[in-house]
Amino acid sequence: MKSLRNSATPPRSIVSSLVYGFGVVVVLTFSACSGGDTQPPQEVVADPSAPVVIAPVVITEQTAVDTDDPAIWINRENPAQSLILGTDKGGSIFVFDLDGKIIPEKTFSGMGRANNIDVEYGFMLGGEATDIAVATDRNENTLRVFRLPELTPIDNGGIEAFEGEAPNLRRPMGIALYKRPADGAVFAVVSRKTGPSGAYLWQYLLEDNGSGQVTATKVREFGTFSDITATEDGVAELGEIESVAVDDALGYVYYSDELAGVRKYPADPDAPNANVELALFGTDGFAEQREGISIYTIDDGTGYILVSDQQGNAFRIFKREGEPGDPNDHQLVKAVRVSTNESDGSEVTSTTLDERFPSGLFVAMSDNQTFQFYSWDDIAGDDLMKAPNGVPPIQTP
Repeated sequence: MKSLRNSATPPRSIVSSLVYGFGVVVVLTFSACSGGDTQPPQEVVADPSAPVVIAPVVITEQTAVDTDDPAIWINRENPAQSLILGTDKGGSIFVFDLDGKIIPEKTFSGMGRANNIDVEYGFMLGGEATDIAVATDRNENTLRVFRLPELTPIDNGGIEAFEGEAPNLRRPMGIALYKRPADGAVFAVVSRKTGPSGAYLWQYLLEDNGSGQVTATKVREFGTFSDITATEDGVAELGEIESVAVDDALGYVYYSDELAGVRKYPADPDAPNANVELALFGTDGFAEQREGISIYTIDDGTGYILVSDQQGNAFRIFKREGEPGDPNDHQLVKAVRVSTNESDGSEVTSTTLDERFPSGLFVAMSDNQTFQFYSWDDIAGDDLMKAPNGVPPIQTP
């Protein structure tokens, strides 16, 4: 299927002919050579209950080196002109249209190692509500802040992350932005390659410095880390915390303790008991690492938390609202197989973007230098709710 890697819109019937169980594969194999004999299709029969791999609606053009994490910016005036931002570990941020085409004039290069990225709406800059993206640069130990949709840097060349820590305890990786509904304050929650349990993540308040640039002030340290190791090729490797996601509306932050589960805390650093863990879920059923987290929101407070089962090439989906009487009991409702491979980062929106994404878009990176766009209707199937919810509101203090 290598011929599909550079195709923006692969034939869905071809990709859908791959049927995977967890460890079981059904594949129709075709072999032909010009002018020679054509081999008949060969079918390998597998468990008929095995879940079908969901085909992407769009596969992006390839980035330069190695994709890592996507974010979605929604154009409130014209959702069909929304953008997908994607980091490339070679040191760039690529911007794609909804057809998966790279927009060259929006590409930002020159970073050391671009890891994760997130978007927030209505950050107050120069007295105006401004949409921003913030990315981590692992090699330079900085946060990079950009104005959207231009992707213009507004950070005086970068904001130091984990400042004062030993060099091996800096290296920022994951990031999620939180806008506090009460006052519109915007925060960045940042994880790192290595850190101590209880202070693995730092949270920063982002502010206008008065001259059109953004500054950051640390407001808390938090985050239990399991300190679990896994053995690969006979070598023990320590797990880490990379993926972080924030639910603005409900006020929670989630992060993947890769070899243990998904941990949940209050997002507001000033909340009572802000550093007390609320939940640990997703502790079993994963092939190995838990990675990208994304939250499909429904206006009534329900929805879904999607977590990448990286080595299983699947996403495990949990209830956003928890169970009746216990909002911190996040039960698994569904696991879906997708065509991404070793997916690290992902994002989702419930906004209607165009006719291809009537109930929202789910985007995930794949290890072939691409991002893949899925219709929420295909992810949801007959099992999950579909909820177009308009566009992100602009909240001002």
